[in-house]
Amino acid sequence: MNEQLDYAEMLEIPVNTVNVVKKKSIFKRKQKQQPEMQDDLKAQVVESVNERVGAYVVSEDLSDPPKPQKTNLKTVVAKDKGSAVILTEAILVGVIAIAIFVTNLLLPNTVINTFLSTFSQQDVKEPVYSEFTLAPVVSELSDAEVYVSDAGVLSFTAEGSVYPICKGKVSKVSSENGLTTIEIAHTSTFTSVITGLTDAYSAVGTTVLSNIPVGYSDGKSEVRVSMYDNGTLLNCYTLNNEVPVWKS
Repeated sequence: MNEQLDYAEMLEIPVNTVNVVKKKSIFKRKQKQQPEMQDDLKAQVVESVNERVGAYVVSEDLSDPPKPQKTNLKTVVAKDKGSAVILTEAILVGVIAIAIFVTNLLLPNTVINTFLSTFSQQDVKEPVYSEFTLAPVVSELSDAEVYVSDAGVLSFTAEGSVYPICKGKVSKVSSENGLTTIEIAHTSTFTSVITGLTDAYSAVGTTVLSNIPVGYSDGKSEVRVSMYDNGTLLNCYTLNNEVPVWKS
């Protein structure tokens, strides 16, 4: 019995029953053990074992296991389709952007580039000629006497540098009889022309400023400066100490 008790303590499990074997005495007569006494002895042993090792109650969760959440297949498919559409649109936009870039780089005169260029030009409003501040065509240190005709042509005969009437871009350079002519575009419609130069300092496409000379005159020929709007010669200005000023 002691071996069974020790084993039960090692396992630390509750005991419900145990077999009790009582050793026979060699000095006493064999007596028949009463069943009631044997049952009482078993009960006492079980109770003693349970008190020593502690009663353990194993509770088992008999509730149903949680059911797996069902995924709506239609929702997943719809999301996948939406993602595919967005990805496709992004790819198309990238392809179009690359195509436009390559077209602008290699084929600047295509129909689409011309259309985009025209659209951009319409968005940017150009200033009219009267919004430009005019500058003298000779240096302030020059002794040249500048005149303006009734037709609106500036002229002088003197050696020195010649300046543009205002900011612009050289659109044409030509020479005739040893003299050079420079045409400057200030806007798409407002232009100026300088004739009678000995040398030109700026080539076609060069951006020019009113404080940087565009040419030189040796003083042997008359230099003339004319301003045009849509090809019409402008005479709506006057001189104020060699500085052209628009008439109000």
